[in-house]
Amino acid sequence: MAAVPYDVVTAAEARSLAAGNPLSFLHVSRAEIDLPEDAVPYGNAVYARAIENLASLTGSAPLVREDEPSLYLYRMRTADGHLQTGIAGCFSLDEYDRGIVKKHEGTRRDKEDDRTRHMMALRAQTGIVFLMYRSDAVIDGLIAGGSAEPPLLEVSAPDGVTHTVWRLPAVATAAAVEAFGALPAIYIADGHHRIASAARARTELAESDPTAASRFFLGVAFPDTETRILHYNRTVADLGGYTPAQFVEAIASRLTVTAGGPETPVKRHCAMYVGGAWWTIDLSAAVPASGPEADAPRLDAGLLETEVFAAVMGITDIRNDARVTFAGGGKGRPDALARAVDAGDAAVAFSLAPVTPDELVAVSDYGGVMPPKSTWFDPKLRDGLLIHRI
Repeated sequence: MAAVPYDVVTAAEARSLAAGNPLSFLHVSRAEIDLPEDAVPYGNAVYARAIENLASLTGSAPLVREDEPSLYLYRMRTADGHLQTGIAGCFSLDEYDRGIVKKHEGTRRDKEDDRTRHMMALRAQTGIVFLMYRSDAVIDGLIAGGSAEPPLLEVSAPDGVTHTVWRLPAVATAAAVEAFGALPAIYIADGHHRIASAARARTELAESDPTAASRFFLGVAFPDTETRILHYNRTVADLGGYTPAQFVEAIASRLTVTAGGPETPVKRHCAMYVGGAWWTIDLSAAVPASGPEADAPRLDAGLLETEVFAAVMGITDIRNDARVTFAGGGKGRPDALARAVDAGDAAVAFSLAPVTPDELVAVSDYGGVMPPKSTWFDPKLRDGLLIHRI
């Protein structure tokens, strides 16, 4: 039943993944896969089918509804040995409003509309928000103790990631609630649209009881010391009228550009593949040394966006410009970027150093917004293992 998050696959990919598997949670999270391909993506029929499919899964999976409020441990173990374990449960939307649950991204209204309708139709939150906290000795100790016990369930996913869930005993649950209450903040890593939609659903339901289920959102909070962020790279379909040599020269008029260099660069640098060759762009000169903006945390993706995309290529809205393609995780490997350019699928590719957890915290604490598609969290939580009924 466990499935990839609804928002990391297209409808076609979701259909392929769920083919022949009536228990796949994609039938709930992407119910359009059970309708004709020309069906309206956000039409009423999609949400009606999601209701039917969740009701069916509840009996045929079967799903288990807890008798008592519970917290869980959720561990992901990758094939290459990476391990991260977090606390899973319901977190306060009121604290999200107050900025205790901190964000670093803007959201799109159409995507919010979709997930809000999905939650209201199902009266359930089925997508988990990926949270991060500054590593805490008490919480880390609770995780170590709880994960030493036999798990509630374990799933080996097709991508090689093993997902393990434990239910915390009552004493550990109370200690975890107290420990999280002492944290000054927790941070949204992945799932800004899920939490924004949960806040809208809460407003629509307008329940005054502060303990009402609608006033909380489903999340898993991992320590920053275990959170893994991979690169999120970019390709562009054309050079805006430049030849490859002219394009390199245009960038060199603003920043230092050298031939060669690492294809996965260090911070404040960007690797660029154009005209069959790799180049290194030094972005450090774009960081103001003084003035009112000097203290603002800056990501390499933002510097690239300003100094190359906007200033040289005339691309001012990379999120919505059809010429720009984002490649995260394995799809964003340097060899894959080079193949895309060599095959003519793109004219130029840019490879960036991954954002670090410290950078995410700095931007969030500052109240800033990261450039679009800055972080690719790996591995991904699976939908369907935990559901929050509202």
